Amino acid sequence: MSSAPSAPAATPIVLTRRRVNVIFSALLAGMLMAALDQTIVSTAMPTIVGDLGGVSHMAWMTTAYLLATTLVMPVYGKFGDLYGRRTLFLVAIGLFTAASLGAALAPDFGWLVVWRGVQGLGGGGLMILSQAIIADIVPARERARYMGPIGALFGLSAVAGPLVGGFLTDSAALGWRWCFWVNVPIGLAAFAVGWAALTLPRKRSTTPLDLAGILTLSVATSSLVLATDLGGSEGWGSWQVLALLAVLAGSIAAFVLVERRAVEPIVPLSLFGNPTFVVATALGMAVGLGMFAAVAFTPTYLQMSSGLSAANSGLLMLPMTAGIIVTIQSSAAVIMRTGRYKRFTVAGVALILAAMVWMTTLAGDTALWTVGAMFFLLGAGLGLIMQNVVLAAQNAVPADQIGTATSTNNYFREVGAVLGVAVFGTLFTTRLADRLGEALTGNPEQAVAAGITSPDTLVPTAVQAAGEPLRTAIVEAYADALAPVFWYLVPILALALLLALALREVPLSEVAGMVARGEAVAREEDLPVVPPVTLVADQPAATTGAPDRDDARAPVQR
Repeated sequence: MSSAPSAPAATPIVLTRRRVNVIFSALLAGMLMAALDQTIVSTAMPTIVGDLGGVSHMAWMTTAYLLATTLVMPVYGKFGDLYGRRTLFLVAIGLFTAASLGAALAPDFGWLVVWRGVQGLGGGGLMILSQAIIADIVPARERARYMGPIGALFGLSAVAGPLVGGFLTDSAALGWRWCFWVNVPIGLAAFAVGWAALTLPRKRSTTPLDLAGILTLSVATSSLVLATDLGGSEGWGSWQVLALLAVLAGSIAAFVLVERRAVEPIVPLSLFGNPTFVVATALGMAVGLGMFAAVAFTPTYLQMSSGLSAANSGLLMLPMTAGIIVTIQSSAAVIMRTGRYKRFTVAGVALILAAMVWMTTLAGDTALWTVGAMFFLLGAGLGLIMQNVVLAAQNAVPADQIGTATSTNNYFREVGAVLGVAVFGTLFTTRLADRLGEALTGNPEQAVAAGITSPDTLVPTAVQAAGEPLRTAIVEAYADALAPVFWYLVPILALALLLALALREVPLSEVAGMVARGEAVAREEDLPVVPPVTLVADQPAATTGAPDRDDARAPVQR
């Protein structure tokens, strides 16, 4: 027989509407788990830190998760581009589920922070890979159609999470640990759905990994977050903060040098030569800083200063959810019809800025309907901007860089979130510790009678049990500590508004990422026509005349 021909390339996947919807359902399952965890923990946080004696270090509950999420985002993005996204998505679900189990069993506050960090390692993958896979299977022009379900998903989690978290926390039979236990069955179900429904191409790459880039970027990120966290407690001029800032500067310089020489850099420096990508990424970073800082500590403030239970403080997130759903649904329809997204980005930042200025007026006696109106305005702004920033970044780069662009854009947004939570949390907790100390030392007998021995062990039920004037003093301490700190976010959001105005609007692509890379086709009739391959028997050299048909072997089609 003659030598066999080389194996043909893999047949492209057909992105039928049914296949796209099945893949999208698997992504929603993973995103629901991560979104629910964040909102469940928010209303349970005051009780958790009080029970485990970590009020002074409350910010680390959020910072640990966000830091871990930020560290792994570039890794998931680049590895997805090189090796495919299916296996990575399942790994992210597995990490998140295992960490939830660890957090539910945490014996003290330190271990809880560790497991929250491991949750972040999985949560970062769920966030990045979901956005990148959607860009793989849906053209940018049609992607707005999927913003509605995603917005509804996060809206559902924003409602259900605080309610479930508040119910579990207030329940004498269950308790706050069930805020983590509940993730275990959800995670197992999400893994099963992803395993069955996530049909994506697998890739093989012989390109050496950019380990030096991953290491230097991780060192830079960690030193930045630690410096901001220690700055408020140890002083910005302390030797610890100065040493961390020196490490930050050195690791950034090393990272740039490494990326310039890497074959496949974890964050290609060429991205920063793209003006649209740069502005969209800077805008996401500025908004992330303000958004996460505002949302992270508001439920704590409401529980302590307004005397609300964990469940009722969760109900106050309903207006924010309504704002997100209303604006994300309405803007998605217009974007899909017109292809224009910049106007919504500008309007979204303006609404968030207005909400932040309004929230500086919060006080212990602020009416609940006023707080609800503030949250609705904040949610309306978030619904207009949170998907459009990623859409602009993805649409501005080639199809083979979708994962890397998505992860880099999200990385800088999370850096903003980490900085916001760290700086905002440090300012809040430092002011709070001072004022609570004054409140307790000024009313020692009432503090002992209410079982309040230290600000670190203060829980909402103890505040409500305290008599006057101690209760009023504690409420005023929370109000005085939190509301003025919102002013620090106003200049940052004003800068974000300028960035939104400077964003250049690139026409939205009408080709999905996998189609552009040749990994998929939109219709079956677009599949390449492969000519039949025949194998024939070796024959003697032909003589004159026609070949003898009886001796010829029939062609075999492969």
